[in-house]
Amino acid sequence: MASSPALPPFDPADPLGIDDLLEPEDLAVRGTVRDWAGKRVLPHIAEWYERGELPGVRELARELGGIGALGMSLEGYGCAGASAVQYGLACLELEAADSGIRSLVSVQGSLAMYAVHRFGSEEQKREWLPRMAAGEVIGCFGLTEPDHGSDPAGMRTRARRDGGDWVLDGRKMWITNGSVAGVAIVWARTDDGIRGFVVPTDTPGFSAPEIRHKWSLRASVTSELVLDGVRLPADAVLPGALGLRGPLGCLGHARYGIVWGAMGAARSSFETALEYARTREQFGRPIGGFQLTQAKLADMAVELHKGILLAHHLGRRMDAGRLRPEQVSFGKLNNVREAIDICRTARTILGANGISLEYPVMRHATNLESVLTYEGTVEMHQLVLGKALTGLDAFR
Repeated sequence: MASSPALPPFDPADPLGIDDLLEPEDLAVRGTVRDWAGKRVLPHIAEWYERGELPGVRELARELGGIGALGMSLEGYGCAGASAVQYGLACLELEAADSGIRSLVSVQGSLAMYAVHRFGSEEQKREWLPRMAAGEVIGCFGLTEPDHGSDPAGMRTRARRDGGDWVLDGRKMWITNGSVAGVAIVWARTDDGIRGFVVPTDTPGFSAPEIRHKWSLRASVTSELVLDGVRLPADAVLPGALGLRGPLGCLGHARYGIVWGAMGAARSSFETALEYARTREQFGRPIGGFQLTQAKLADMAVELHKGILLAHHLGRRMDAGRLRPEQVSFGKLNNVREAIDICRTARTILGANGISLEYPVMRHATNLESVLTYEGTVEMHQLVLGKALTGLDAFR
């Protein structure tokens, strides 16, 4: 009887051998983004987080454009045309550095650029997408309002016709990139239904005061958008979007990136806890040698790599054109919840050191509290799945 081939060694960094699923091009994309984040973000992120700012954000955006990370899964107009899996790997590496950096990229590419690419006119695409892909122009996406988060159908921002122009009035809240954006994609109610508008941020009547005093996403620009009689030409409207299908389609694309990104924060926290458990000694031995610590590490590893496998599966379905919105909800619901649990468990392994910014764990945990809520709360994704499972609509 022929002998069985030798098994590859067990790799704690990839216990399920998930890297075997990746092509050389996938590994190259991952390596490029990981290297960039390691050089440009990790040495500074604790200080940025503590100060509650993201200095040099425009320079960072240009660098991200230089490595093809902005709108990277879009085709043409200066975009990289990468696969969904490659985009997901980039999100994972960016969020392993910080959720705020991944949010910058997600809002730029999966919300603002995606809206123009999917619903914009040819003139809008040519005007904005090449500069946004290069990081020369930062974009934001205005959907959420002070009184309408999970229920965007109730939005109060209005767009009315005045001769050949549109005039917008209203407010948007919790808008990533708002204060540094050169263009805003703003969703407003019209007589015909909800429409999207391309709003240059230097338009009179537009302002974007920054939101301060946050516990979460501190190294990220978060803003309010104020539209006070913002006058736009007729061709500012996105011609391909009418009704909520437009903005919800953009959110689905961005949520996909979150499925991956959350696992980046979880991986960073797990790796920190694992290294700490190997080197921290109590009672004359490394704490990683105690049964309770090993149980925590084992559970964390299982949930982390299950989540990464789920992200890979959804990515391959997206690349095949077979990814349903309910499946994206499945991924966001699971992976963000599990990522928060991994961060919290990692904090217990680090003990008191876990609350120090010397380690990334609590920074990731507080950031994920925002990720848990934005682009669909836990409850909203539960109801999306509940409707899909039962055929009964709990929203009505």
